[in-house]
Amino acid sequence: MRNMIPELTDAEASTWWRDLGLPGLADVHVHFLPERMERRVWHHFENGGPLMGKGWRIHYRVSAEARVARLKDLGVKVFSALAYAHRPDMAESLNAWTLDFARRTPGCLPSATFYPEHGVLDYVRDALDRGARVFKVHLQVGDFDPRLKEIDEVWGLLAERGVPVVVHASSIPLPGRCTGPEPITEVLSRHPRLPVIIAHLGMPEYDEFFEVAEAFPHVRLDTTMAFTDFSERRMPFPARLKPRLRDLGLAGKVLLGSDFPNIPYPYAHQLQALERLDLGDDWLRAVCWDNADRLLDLAPDYTRPPGQG
Repeated sequence: MRNMIPELTDAEASTWWRDLGLPGLADVHVHFLPERMERRVWHHFENGGPLMGKGWRIHYRVSAEARVARLKDLGVKVFSALAYAHRPDMAESLNAWTLDFARRTPGCLPSATFYPEHGVLDYVRDALDRGARVFKVHLQVGDFDPRLKEIDEVWGLLAERGVPVVVHASSIPLPGRCTGPEPITEVLSRHPRLPVIIAHLGMPEYDEFFEVAEAFPHVRLDTTMAFTDFSERRMPFPARLKPRLRDLGLAGKVLLGSDFPNIPYPYAHQLQALERLDLGDDWLRAVCWDNADRLLDLAPDYTRPPGQG
């Protein structure tokens, strides 16, 4: 195990992943949104509300251009631009924006979303035809049941194409009508090849979502906000699950996620939170790059330096 930097800073992040022998970082849980929607989201996070209490300060409350530059400086070579619909008649326009953003932003994965509504299968097919490589749905904010018949064919199509879906299915910040492991597990029972990425490691239902990831070969977890000081104060990760976390990571089932820019701490703190788990360099390499590479077949120019890793 390498000696951990006591307080890892953003300026030291590139040294951190280079010391692991990686070509950079691959982050599957990054958000970029149309400006007007982004302002509303930031206001919600910073001012709280019925689901968020007092809220928190957005650490990277700067322009999209500045945030892309920051990701580049951090060495995040591959990242998403996740958006999600919370009502009908918005997903298709969000997809147009996120796909265009990816087209003009090096390193950004073409991202899309969907909502149970008329025409959903058609616009999901269109997004796939335009190159979408990852989708996002938020079952709490969207307040919809993933078992609805309106989207069963969508799940089936994504399973057939092998396109992953980042799903906020857990009960944070508070339980919703369709959060928790049961609804998404029923979807997976119908579509066992569906490559779901459970956001936030499934917190606070860590045990239950670990079981889902272990039961279904194509289910993964992302690390978004997990293990950080912020989350440990509210929803601590059970130490007894560390052996299973290690096994899942080495089996390709844990991916780096951050929630950048909507976080109340520097990006490097997420990396430090992963390292202080003390699960080994092989685990860190898997989580921060290799597992995303295996899932998304990252560009061949993102290769490890010869003889490293």
